[in-house]
Amino acid sequence: MNAASLLIAAFCLAPGAELKIGPADWPQWRGPNRDGVSQETGLLKEWPEGGPKKLWTVSGCGGGYSSPAIAGGFIFGSGKVDGKEVIWCRKEADGSQVWATPFADAKKVGYDEGVRSTPAIHAGKVIAVGVGGEIVCLDAEKGKILWLKNFTKDFKGRMMSGWGYSESVLIDGDKVICTPGADAAAVVALKVADGSTIWKSAIEKCGGAGYASPVKMTVGGVDMYVTLLGKSGGVVGVDAKTGKLLWRYTKIMNGTANIPTAVVKDNLVWCSTGYGDGGSALLKISGGGSGFQAEELKYYSSKDLQNHHGGMVLVGDYVYFGNRHNNGHPVCVELKSGEIQWKESQGAAGGSGSGSVVAADGMLIFRYENGKVALVKANPKKFEVMGSFKIPEPSGKPSWQHPVVANGKLYLRDQDKMHCYDIKNPGS
Repeated sequence: MNAASLLIAAFCLAPGAELKIGPADWPQWRGPNRDGVSQETGLLKEWPEGGPKKLWTVSGCGGGYSSPAIAGGFIFGSGKVDGKEVIWCRKEADGSQVWATPFADAKKVGYDEGVRSTPAIHAGKVIAVGVGGEIVCLDAEKGKILWLKNFTKDFKGRMMSGWGYSESVLIDGDKVICTPGADAAAVVALKVADGSTIWKSAIEKCGGAGYASPVKMTVGGVDMYVTLLGKSGGVVGVDAKTGKLLWRYTKIMNGTANIPTAVVKDNLVWCSTGYGDGGSALLKISGGGSGFQAEELKYYSSKDLQNHHGGMVLVGDYVYFGNRHNNGHPVCVELKSGEIQWKESQGAAGGSGSGSVVAADGMLIFRYENGKVALVKANPKKFEVMGSFKIPEPSGKPSWQHPVVANGKLYLRDQDKMHCYDIKNPGS
């Protein structure tokens, strides 16, 4: 499919259709609450040999490491197709394409496979970020571009290193929260309606944008956005109303790529990064209008505990993730203390390389770089695998895209292909 036919493919979802996000949808990066945890129940607690039933596989998603977003019966994603960065929409029922809209020329930046940003769906709009820093808003129904900005041109932004912009934006009410990475505009709030600037967060020596994506927390009655910047920028909290820097913590930050989205609950932040100078930390955020502090409650050096880019999930009072750089050895940490409950010395069920993880109905799904997918109990007392399978028709590229759970189905993007599995327990 060439760029011209992609443009022609941008047509209406259905006459008079209204996009409504359901309770079991996955409308943004890391799901409905942006924490990598599905709200569904009645899912399989054990997989049969060979894995759950595959419903369909489709091609034409383009190259890239982004995950799909699921909303209102449709799947939204991004990829590189015929030298263009593209946002696309497909039917949830069978994966067939509804529309596809190119928004930028593909950039040869770092890993050249394509877009890394998972689209966010909100109020009938789709918003995502391109490798070159383009932030685009499209109409979810027709795929028409509503507005387009560029982090480098409009905000003098920069990445901390040379692999291109990779964040997935946070939409909070009428605001889009994103990370250009300039000292004068490290984090920025834009209007969902037209992309105009609401505020810019000035952070001295921010170190450029990291590869992480922002989350929201509330401490002392103050709403704030938390994300990871470059090494000198640190893990930061900025005021949701004004963008003012409230606190920062730099001890675990590395100079190559700070990637995992922070885990937040109440006034606690669990953060981790890979590489030799990364590590993990539990922070307690305290204070109020007169000022905030980030108190380190627990710290681990990179050799003891670190998450590379597979992400971390909080189930109950425990954080689960893949440990070690370029690996995903499952580990469980108690959030309130930061103490390790158990730590495996290898990937689950033969998985190797970085392991991406999501949680659903008391279970963890690890998806490994080598294409192995494992079902693991979210149990702080012991590690237990409850099934596994290998992604079919492998792309030959690292299997880094995070898994997605929505409406009883497991979605696995693998570059140009996407696979859909039925993980609903028929007895539920």
